[in-house]
Amino acid sequence: MKRVLLVNKFYYPRGGDCVVVLNTEALLRDNGVDVQVFAMEYPDNLPTRYQQQFASEVSFAGGLGNQWRAMKRTLGMGDVRSRFEAVLDDFKPDVVHLHNIHSYLSPVVGELAHKRGIRVVWTLHDHKLLCPRYDCLLDGKPCEQCFTGAKRNVLTHRCMKGSLPASTVAWLEAKKWNRQRLEKNTDLFVCPSEFMADKMRVGGFAPAKLKVLNNFLDPVKRVHYQTVDNVTTREDFYCFVGRLSKEKGVADLLEVASRLPYRLKVAGGGPLADELKKKYADCPNIEFLGMLDAEGVASLLTHARLSVVPSQCYENNPLSVIESLCAGTPVAGAHMGGIPELIDSESGVTFQAFNRENMETAITMSMAREWNHAEIARQFLDRFGPDRHLNKLLNDIYLF
Repeated sequence: MKRVLLVNKFYYPRGGDCVVVLNTEALLRDNGVDVQVFAMEYPDNLPTRYQQQFASEVSFAGGLGNQWRAMKRTLGMGDVRSRFEAVLDDFKPDVVHLHNIHSYLSPVVGELAHKRGIRVVWTLHDHKLLCPRYDCLLDGKPCEQCFTGAKRNVLTHRCMKGSLPASTVAWLEAKKWNRQRLEKNTDLFVCPSEFMADKMRVGGFAPAKLKVLNNFLDPVKRVHYQTVDNVTTREDFYCFVGRLSKEKGVADLLEVASRLPYRLKVAGGGPLADELKKKYADCPNIEFLGMLDAEGVASLLTHARLSVVPSQCYENNPLSVIESLCAGTPVAGAHMGGIPELIDSESGVTFQAFNRENMETAITMSMAREWNHAEIARQFLDRFGPDRHLNKLLNDIYLF
């Protein structure tokens, strides 16, 4: 039996990267692969075999002691090395599959595996290998100043929370784990979008080490969307599902929604939640649903006529778009990052990011159009199905 070790800084459904790891673990295990996980100790982690050997928890919050331990972790120092090697000794994986490992774990884990001759593949959930800040934002707008190696820009602009010390840590991390070192220790970088692969090439990464593999819809949700009986029966509203934060463009969406005659349902939480709820408390066509569980999101999407993804950052391969399309719900998405490559003329529209008028036009046209919801669901359930993903993962990525 082949053995795969998944590595991610957290091991619970904290964000999109964690959801992908959990889905991948279940997919592999259900198809006869011996799969285990290595992560950082954290109270919300799910129970698993090697949890006693997870790297100790570090935090950039608190006093100087905490910050010093966290800084050492970014540079691959501390118990992350010994604990990871103990897992390698015991589990003896054929493949180490890295996911989101910077800061709370370290790229040192890939280096340790590579030195043992283990195949190392790395799924890129953000642009951390190109941008020390990871999200490619400067003053709220996309920025690529660090892509070609000028990592000192993170110091010049104090990109990390406006803090010189925090930005210095990010700069040191980028200097130590530079492109040449990461390429040497990684057999393949898995890019969930063509957009990500293009940016990695801009950053000088070898095209031969880049492989595009989209995220997939987990089997449980896929069965739900395949069997739901109201995929073609839509109610008179559109929706937003995601984090209520500036880079997601939700503030612009709500400003537009307040002028439109259609109902908007907003699902999610985040740093702008209280501010936006207060601002639009008296707006009758905007409803805040708060955080929804998986079943709640599925129900929302299968009843909505449209979902809107107004991101103002370089989205990679957003699950919000994939899940909407698999629910048969067309997407009005910003022409930003990997969003446009997911949408065609029969499944949605794109609009110019940061352009409220363009967004308003896209929503108005989409709400007035008759969409073939059943055909959208059929097409994208096949495109993002687990079987197709598994085949590519085993044969093109792991080389089993």
